[in-house]
Amino acid sequence: MALLHTSRRRWLKTALLLAGPLALGGTAVVSALPFSLAQAAPLRALSASPDWLNTPPQRAEDLRGKVVVVNFWTYSCINSLRALPYLRAWSAKYRDQGLVVIGVHTPEFAFERDPANVRQAVKALGVDFPVALDSDWRTWRAFDNNAWPAFYFIDAEGRVRHQAIGEGSYDQSERVIQKLLTDAGKASVPTDIAAVAGVGPEAPADLDDLGSGETYVGYAQASNFASPGGLKPDRRQVYPPPRGLALNSWSLTGDWTVGSEFAAAGAASGRITYRIHARDLHMVLGPTADGRPVRFRVRIDGAPPGADHGVDTDGQGLGVVQAPRMYQLVRQARPVADRVFEIEFLDPGVRAYVFTFG
Repeated sequence: MALLHTSRRRWLKTALLLAGPLALGGTAVVSALPFSLAQAAPLRALSASPDWLNTPPQRAEDLRGKVVVVNFWTYSCINSLRALPYLRAWSAKYRDQGLVVIGVHTPEFAFERDPANVRQAVKALGVDFPVALDSDWRTWRAFDNNAWPAFYFIDAEGRVRHQAIGEGSYDQSERVIQKLLTDAGKASVPTDIAAVAGVGPEAPADLDDLGSGETYVGYAQASNFASPGGLKPDRRQVYPPPRGLALNSWSLTGDWTVGSEFAAAGAASGRITYRIHARDLHMVLGPTADGRPVRFRVRIDGAPPGADHGVDTDGQGLGVVQAPRMYQLVRQARPVADRVFEIEFLDPGVRAYVFTFG
């Protein structure tokens, strides 16, 4: 499983799926620290970031004596979003005892390199702790990181003492925070575990009924594409309706150009259809190249979603792509079963990147 030439997020999920119960929101992988990282100066690598949100630049000397949690994330990643309630809770609960939570925003898609997009997302997500913009992946490489989300726990002496990769093990991670604060001589460190309840897309995945996995639309990582005639890279093409879809296969209908990172609809009424098995379905979507909104309509088994709509759709399945981000389109209220999901874009120009599930 290559780390450098394919999505780190896909690599992590593949690794967790092979591990069984760790898949997609199960217990995080807690691994031994690389010698180079444990012995190096991670705060110096972190402070090399030139651009910060919510704070002036955080320098190594400013963080000495503090306990620091470094979280690698990217704002369109569902796994990163489901970790945010814990990070917000830790920051609020332990800030007065000397904890500093720092989000290192390392982008996957091109639109996530735009500081204005990240700034908008940070505000919308209620992220009030410092965020370092790692658009050139320099901090990611300095930490030898390989996944979103990833957590590094740094003691008051500037040493990485604990590492967790992926979702889960949050109680264990909070115990690490408490110990590092106590070791630093902080008084009255709370010993209870924060009560955290994620809402909307930030709610934990329903692992018992999760039978569909992350699926990219751009041809660089696309899989299980089932439109007749196959996918035509970098070429405007009118795709015919699918003849029927097996579980976890998907198709395009209408006028599309599939690029390496996303597919763009060339006309109104372009559709994407996917047979899924999951409580939640999300898509990373962007508006037109010049930023115009795109209206869409979602159907499940050919009908409006009703109570099964996500936070970004209504009961009739209607919604609008106004900014490049992840959209929650389905949250099934009824028992989870194999269902055919369809999204029709009522305006041309949408950019479709990836499906994720929960």
